[in-house]
Amino acid sequence: MIKTLSTFALAAGTALAFSMSAAGAETLRLATDSGAEGSPTAESMEQWANLIEEGTDGELEVDIFYQNELGGQQEVFDLFVAGDVDMMINWPMTSYDQRIAIVYTPYMVFTWEEAKEAYRPGGWINGMMDGIYQDIGLKFFGAWPEGFNGVATKDEYATTVEEAGDLKVRVPPIFPMAETVQAMGYETATIDWSEVFTAIETGVVDGDAANVIYWDYEYFRDTLDYYVRTKQAFNTGIISMNLQTWENLSDAHQQVVQDAAVTVMEDHFEAAQEIDQSYVEKAEEAGMTYIEPEEEEIKALAEKVRAEVWPQMEEEVGSEIMDTVRENASEL
Repeated sequence: MIKTLSTFALAAGTALAFSMSAAGAETLRLATDSGAEGSPTAESMEQWANLIEEGTDGELEVDIFYQNELGGQQEVFDLFVAGDVDMMINWPMTSYDQRIAIVYTPYMVFTWEEAKEAYRPGGWINGMMDGIYQDIGLKFFGAWPEGFNGVATKDEYATTVEEAGDLKVRVPPIFPMAETVQAMGYETATIDWSEVFTAIETGVVDGDAANVIYWDYEYFRDTLDYYVRTKQAFNTGIISMNLQTWENLSDAHQQVVQDAAVTVMEDHFEAAQEIDQSYVEKAEEAGMTYIEPEEEEIKALAEKVRAEVWPQMEEEVGSEIMDTVRENASEL
């Protein structure tokens, strides 16, 4: 990821401003790496902030920073781990601990019901993520679900490995995104979210292969023609807090922050599937062609991807975690 010196200077200056302001006020800084004002992410951030402020009678205030206001995905996550951002709803980066990649393990679940069971409080994925996040200095609250992702392209599309060979698509700089999409037959280019539009417009890539349909509709509907719901991953952001910030809160304030986070998670699990379907309809109205591969096609993709990518996952996250995945993942 190439960034200018001015971007890094802005991030450093912001961090300094944070440390100075935090000394004189009980203000929490809540950020996201993906979601402008008015987006579903922004609405959940605002809900979390309002619940905290109301629950503490204003003793805690929350400043919100939307997509790109503090830098790119990795830059904002760096600020978060350093404690210059206190809370996030974000797509977790694996740079500090590759075990975080567990949430990106391809073809673990195939239905919303299976996903809810895995990510609910006490669910098998939630249990693993809590310990992993603590190890890098973060407090894990829960998932912020979006839904099953797919591949959005222009001019042509693919539902099989053989058809995908003619297409080059964008993946984010997160393991095992590239490995998964390559196993599906595509050529890939690793590109930060802030640079995807330009990459598609200039023909560097033929589309985007990481997101639920909301993002491809919202940002690329005038450029991309097809959205194929290949379901290689159940996309979910993570609701979390810097662990030092958490530990510095009073017991009463901790309870409010945690209860508010769980409320946001539960509310969004209820709303996310409907939101996702609404954007399918909007995309079709805008002229995009929405395609759901046949069950046999999804199964063929899943078998190939699991065979190629799960062993790579084991090398990165360890056999204990992958044994848990194998024990709990949906049957093909």
